[in-house]
Amino acid sequence: MKTQILLGLGYGDEGKGLTTDFLCRQANQPLVIRFSGGHQAGHTVVDAKGKRHVFSSIGAGSMAGAATYWSRYCAFAPENFLHEHRAFVGDGLTPSPTVFVDALAQVTTPYDVFHNRASEKINAHGSCGMGFGATMERNETTPYRLYVQDLFYPSVLEQKLLAIGEYYRRKVHNPMLMVDLQELVAAFKSAVAQVLPLIEVVAEKIFLEKRIYQLGYDALIFEGSQGILLDRDFGFFPNVTRAHTTSRNAMELISTYRLPLPQLYYITRAYQTRHGIGFLSNEGLKLKYTPNPRETNIYNEWQGHQRVAPLDVDLLNYALDSDRNFAGNAPKNLVITCLDQLNGPLEASIEGQIQAFDAPESLLSHLKIKPRNLFLSYADHAGGVRECGYFSST
Repeated sequence: MKTQILLGLGYGDEGKGLTTDFLCRQANQPLVIRFSGGHQAGHTVVDAKGKRHVFSSIGAGSMAGAATYWSRYCAFAPENFLHEHRAFVGDGLTPSPTVFVDALAQVTTPYDVFHNRASEKINAHGSCGMGFGATMERNETTPYRLYVQDLFYPSVLEQKLLAIGEYYRRKVHNPMLMVDLQELVAAFKSAVAQVLPLIEVVAEKIFLEKRIYQLGYDALIFEGSQGILLDRDFGFFPNVTRAHTTSRNAMELISTYRLPLPQLYYITRAYQTRHGIGFLSNEGLKLKYTPNPRETNIYNEWQGHQRVAPLDVDLLNYALDSDRNFAGNAPKNLVITCLDQLNGPLEASIEGQIQAFDAPESLLSHLKIKPRNLFLSYADHAGGVRECGYFSST
């Protein structure tokens, strides 16, 4: 068995879906492990025939036949899962995906979504508007917790939803909140009843100590969410996510259950992107590229338009340094995606000065890691990924 960790070096949208799909296709029996974020992630996968799916509540290896383990570090949204499951199966991509959900994964309710959106209208910190941050805050800072295991017990679910609704009613000073959202809560309960037969709820200790071996998985692929520059500890507050988007959570699971030493796959586009407000270096400098006409990150009410800029080597190194605290000396690889979109050579700033690189490989001499392998992607599907050979032992 081998373990692999995929991380974005930017603000998300680097190509984690593409890379997850690529690595799953190299394994015989892969398991994708989501270890941060939740349903607000959007990891796009396109197969060789052009079929496309954006993975949010299911692991991005599912088109390659991989199972998914949704860990306790993630928020789980039953309605989002149900909609995605229907779309995935309806697209005829594969049979119904195998999804294991940790019993202690935190559940997003309609109250969390409401509060997330109401708060964003006031604070404008940057949000996907899907309730993820509110869910994590509620579970971390209050006793009003709702876990996936609770969904099996209607009376428990009912009482916890009442308590969560009352908590938000007091928080936003809206005496009619629970009345206003009662139809959404009813739809949520209906979704729960439909979702439970589609997933297997598991206890982390039993699953990672025994089941993964009994089921014969030969590759554990830890699929990160968003990017290191959005990490709650290393990002630029307040425009951060309420999650650890470094390898921290993955390394904790690997250490706890004595899984094999992982290889890290650090991913960046050939240019910077940020879908939402907040710091983006080199913004305003001309980027010579042709956008993908099927770009996933289009305008929405909560994030606005996707913003782009040339790469910033200093920020790539900052992200790598930030993750070094958890990844240590584990072998590291670099993946550069979207190279087919550039109209000319790759360009990046070094200490504020833009430089052009005759070949993407030339960028490596300016990075603080020496990757074992460099992977270059010239298409939006796994068939466009090219491995450029062995560079270093660390």
